[in-house]
Amino acid sequence: MTRLRVGLIGAGTIANYHLRSYAANPKVDLVGIYDRNMIRAEGVAHAYGAERAYASLSDLLADPGIDAVSICTWNDSHSELAVAALDAGKHVLVEKPLSRTVEEALAVEQAVLRSGKHLQVGFVRRFGTNALTLKKFIDAGTIGDVYYAKATNIRRIGNPGGWFADVERSGGGPLVDIGVHVIDLCWYMMGAPKVTTVTANAYSKLGNRANVTNLTRYMATDYDPSLNTVEDLVNALIRFEDGSSLFLDTSYSLHATDDILNVSLFGEHGGAELEPALQLVTEQHDTILNITPQLDFPTFDMDEGFHNELAYFVDLCLGEVPDLATAEQGVEIMRMVEAIYRSAREGREIDVR
Repeated sequence: MTRLRVGLIGAGTIANYHLRSYAANPKVDLVGIYDRNMIRAEGVAHAYGAERAYASLSDLLADPGIDAVSICTWNDSHSELAVAALDAGKHVLVEKPLSRTVEEALAVEQAVLRSGKHLQVGFVRRFGTNALTLKKFIDAGTIGDVYYAKATNIRRIGNPGGWFADVERSGGGPLVDIGVHVIDLCWYMMGAPKVTTVTANAYSKLGNRANVTNLTRYMATDYDPSLNTVEDLVNALIRFEDGSSLFLDTSYSLHATDDILNVSLFGEHGGAELEPALQLVTEQHDTILNITPQLDFPTFDMDEGFHNELAYFVDLCLGEVPDLATAEQGVEIMRMVEAIYRSAREGREIDVR
């Protein structure tokens, strides 16, 4: 196989990043789109030159002309759709989070094993130039073994509303939406150690903050300011079996002076700041050095990240590269997420071993 025939499930906002990347990839034939809204599916198919829009999900999955699918739907359907696509013989790229629960994630992992197909979890920030560059330095031993990481992803008024704010559909608030990205980044850079214990707090104090009307915010297409059943803020300390640890705080609503995105890693021989822009710290000749790699994208860029992620998925399905963001890793991330919510709910440390 020299070209990959792709179908897309879900034609909402995030799907556009997938579609732009597929449309620009010379190894891809974009076959068709399925969305519960047929008019939207037809419009998106026409806009991106896909051959057809499918009237039903079963029609797409039964099409022998599709080799792989992107799943760009609400979180509550990720695991179910991934299992169905794998069982239909398709490779799968599923947006993060892999699922809402560990149980759902394990079902996907089992489907991967029985199908023999590839599944890539949409940990898109792994594919930003800053992350790809830092991983090379870490793999080369430049900063030594990473034993501590700290990640902050905070929005002042960043609750998108709609399905993002409905815990039944989303599985959670900022933790599963924006927190998962930075948890995964740190964990991946740390070598993906097994989680042992989690201590966390969650707060629901401020809600949607729809009263703030003089600052721009992203709103879901089904935005409803009266609906909010997710948390405002989560903080957590995650410990791993190799003795390393990760501290996280993430929020949709917080009385902060500005939005904050910081990701830092600390090793035996040096350190690194991945966000807000890549810098490394090391020590030579009894002197501390701050090193600034020269990059077009020193911070994460959405279009560039998705372009790299989707290109990797295509090459993975064509047998040209190894698995990078597997269902097994998606399961481990969900162990952390589930333990964070449980620790916050029960007010105690959770042992997940």
